[in-house]
Amino acid sequence: MKPTLLMARAVFPDVLDYLGQYFDVEANQEDILFSQDALIAKLQGKDALYAVSSQLVPAAVIAACPRLQMIGNMAVGFNNIDLAAATAAGILVSNTPDVLTETTADFAWALLMATARRVTESEHWLRAGKWDRWCYDGFLGADVHGATLGILGMGRIGQSIARRSMGFDMRVIYHNRSRLAESDEQYANNAQLVSKEELLRTADHLVLALPYSPAVHHTIGAAEIAQMQPGATLINIARGGIVDDVALIAALREHRIAAAGLDVYENEPAFHPDFLALSNVVLTPHIASASAPTRRAMAMCAARNLVAAFSGEQPPNLVNPGVTRKVVAHG
Repeated sequence: MKPTLLMARAVFPDVLDYLGQYFDVEANQEDILFSQDALIAKLQGKDALYAVSSQLVPAAVIAACPRLQMIGNMAVGFNNIDLAAATAAGILVSNTPDVLTETTADFAWALLMATARRVTESEHWLRAGKWDRWCYDGFLGADVHGATLGILGMGRIGQSIARRSMGFDMRVIYHNRSRLAESDEQYANNAQLVSKEELLRTADHLVLALPYSPAVHHTIGAAEIAQMQPGATLINIARGGIVDDVALIAALREHRIAAAGLDVYENEPAFHPDFLALSNVVLTPHIASASAPTRRAMAMCAARNLVAAFSGEQPPNLVNPGVTRKVVAHG
């Protein structure tokens, strides 16, 4: 008998076909968003959950689903899952790192360029029929070439963002929990480790690339924004909650920083509506990894993690290797 698997959201049909070789799959190609109660009901009798970052799996769900043995998350982050509760319950949790690094770094630059050069604002102005002549001071933005790029969180994605700055002759500074190896700093355009205060004070363009945890909640708040240059831009391709959105809205409204480019938000998709009234913010709906090849690679990576576990192997991308209960292999 095959183990049973619930799909939290819709996925590529070929990935479903692959999973169907190993699991009795309950698909969700209608892409229904499960409430907590609905998720608990759906998980009864299920051995595994194929999750995505938008599907919350809190401790209450884990406690109500004693048969659950694994959660395969189709995301590099896993803050949507109560990892401590899962580990205590003996539930394996996996993620999909590496496959989205380069695409996410590309998108960070798309946001950075659009924000610095006021692309979204000027396009909206053009579409509204307001362009009737050239002006010497029309939509003056910030230079990217020769500027100082600051990166908060210098993991794989942060380093890839920094490496791309070589073509813009930028100075790169970063703040991280620990200093990178010298070879990694060289790879990242000779990035220099600085204090958080110097990063905020010095960066012309500040990119957030750190994983979310309760410890970094509102790492960028009113006090931190106040330390930034008035002409600086802030780019967040990391996770909502790292930035205090209310404080950022106030700073943008009062032009205490020049602009922001955001792909993630607190309480997304129910982001703060006051962002919509601001012209100096570029807004995208959590699509940093949304290239067709990358999303396919993420989907298959999550699937392969699940297949490995239920074949008696350790999932390649297990995030809680200290879990005490082993998944029962099915033959």
